[in-house]
Parts: sequence; structure tokens; C-alpha cells
Amino acid sequence: MLDMSRMSAPVFAVFGRVPGGWFAPAARMVVCAALPWYVCVWIGTTTAPVAAALPAVLVLRQDVFAAPRLAFERLVGVIAGVLLTVAVLHWLPTGPLTFPVVLVCGCAGMYLLGTGGSANQQVLITALVIYGTADPGYPLARLWESAVGVAVVTLLGPLLWPPDPYREAARGLEAYRVALLARLEGISGRLAAGTGAPAATAATAATATATATATAGAYALWHRPYEVSAALDRMTARRLSPLARRTPTRAPDEGPHPVRPRLRLAGRTAPALHFFGRELESRAPGGDDGAVRALAPLVDATARALDAALRGADCGPGLLRARELEAAHRAAHPARRDAALRAGLHLTHEALADHLAAPPA
Repeated sequence: MLDMSRMSAPVFAVFGRVPGGWFAPAARMVVCAALPWYVCVWIGTTTAPVAAALPAVLVLRQDVFAAPRLAFERLVGVIAGVLLTVAVLHWLPTGPLTFPVVLVCGCAGMYLLGTGGSANQQVLITALVIYGTADPGYPLARLWESAVGVAVVTLLGPLLWPPDPYREAARGLEAYRVALLARLEGISGRLAAGTGAPAATAATAATATATATATAGAYALWHRPYEVSAALDRMTARRLSPLARRTPTRAPDEGPHPVRPRLRLAGRTAPALHFFGRELESRAPGGDDGAVRALAPLVDATARALDAALRGADCGPGLLRARELEAAHRAAHPARRDAALRAGLHLTHEALADHLAAPPA
């Protein structure tokens, strides 16, 4: 089973996807680092304009479509760091208090200019570099080099070998589908064997650690559809018209089943299945609850129907079978507590029915 808790943002890892998949991002980074370097050498900022190449190295290693925003944030940090350090050195000549003042002001600016809960570290980095550079012309050179590097990354970076957003989203959805099916099959297998769901106990430190790891992995799994959807929205909501014209409406190999409706289905069913899992954990982990043991075929049928829908296949027969098993379980176990146990599966069936009834995209 895929360990979804170990997958980090951004959702789509560029390196290692397919053999040779590293070429496009590597070539993009080389071009966007070398071009501003030679531009700054030509205009004569410094003999080694490292600051001009840094935006490509630090920005393009993330989501290429977020490069304009990240590059702009970096430029704002550089400007703030330069102005802050020049002001401090002007009003407080070098002495025992100068460095602590630069450090404190740099930290304050780093958090004040942060966005999305993340500090703008470039403020502090620029302030410390300028403080440690004796050349009086270096602050202006740093501004020029950073501006040239940011301009190249912003205007050129996303245009060089851009990844297909819909193909990347399809890969992310496929990874989620595989992990989800494995998880639901594991639950169904334990229920059929009469062992129930794993109990959240804290008898030993090892058990507590394993429980915490499993909880983190479960959260990462149920949150994955939202991350994939957010990444797709971010990659397609672009302002540059050349990029908009080059963006397809779906991955070439999707056929008649585009990825967005399947992502919506995954996002809608994830909280319902998460609720089902948590409710199952509270019920008879020892296997002495008949209503819990009787869920095994229902969980398996639901998993098969949802898996077919997420693959883009016809989930109608599987959904019909799952609803028949739900009705049988409801007739055999009509208690309110049993209804709460089935609620997550019932909501999953409703989402599948709406997905079937939706017109083709």
C-alpha cells in the first residue's frame, strides 16, 4: 500500500515520475539560472552574480506554475532586507549593537512580510548578507541581480516545458485510488476475519507511536483529494495568455472521463469514509459485535464501486450491489447505533449515485 503520509506538498513530485522525467525541470532550472547570470555579468553588477541565479534554484524546485508568485515574494523580501540593513547601518554605524539590531529587524521583517503562514526568509538572509559584505555598492548590486533573476523566472520559467496539469492531477488521483482501495480492503478483510478495526490503545510507548503514525497516515490519505484539487486549480488558474492557450482541458489519455468530476467524487467521499473509519474504531475491536462483523461484504462492495468510479469505469452495477447489501444490513441491524455505523457508507453511496447521474463533462 502507498504510504500517503510520506508524500509532501506540492502534490506532484517532478523528479522520478518516469524515466527521464527529471530532464524538463533540470533544463528549466539551468536556463533560468544561467540567463540572468550572464545578463548581470554583461551589465556589470558584480563579477559573480550569484543572487541572479538563486531565484531559479529556490523557486523552480517547487510548483512551476507558482513561480511568478514565489518569485515576487522573494523580490519583496530582498528589497525589504536591503532597505532595512542600509537604514540600520546609516543610523547605527558598525559596533557591538549593530549585528543584534540587524538580526532583530530582519526577523521582524521576515514574519511581517510572510504570506500563507510562512515567513519570508529572504528578508533576514538579505539583511545578514549585506551586513557581512564590506563593498558599499553591494546593496544596489543585490537589488539588480535579484530583480533580473526574478524577472527571468517569472516570465520564462512557466513557459519552458510546462507539465500537463490534468495529466499530473490524474496521477495524483490514481495514487489516492490505489491507497484507498488497499485501506478499504484491509478493513473488509479484518471484519471478515472477525478481528474488527484496530483499537486506539496506549498500553506501551511503541503502541502509542504506532497509533500516532497510523492516525497521521489516515489524515494524509483523507486529505489527499483536496490537495490534488487545489494543485490542479493552482496550476490552471494562470494569468499569462501563452500558458492559458497551451493548457488542455483534460489529459490526452483520459478518454471520456475527465479528471475533475472524479476528483470531486473523491473529495466528497473522503470525509464520509473517514467518519466511517472513526465510527468503526469505536465499535467492538475484539470482533464480538455482530453488526460490525456483518459489514464486511458491504465495505467490500462499496470499495469496488468507488474504485470503479475513480478509475472512470461504470460503477452502476457495483453501486446497486452495495445498496442491496446496505438494505440487508439495515434490516438485520435496525438500531440507531448501527445506523450511525452505516452512515459513512450510505453517504458514499449517495455521492456515487450523484456522480452517475451527472451529465458528461
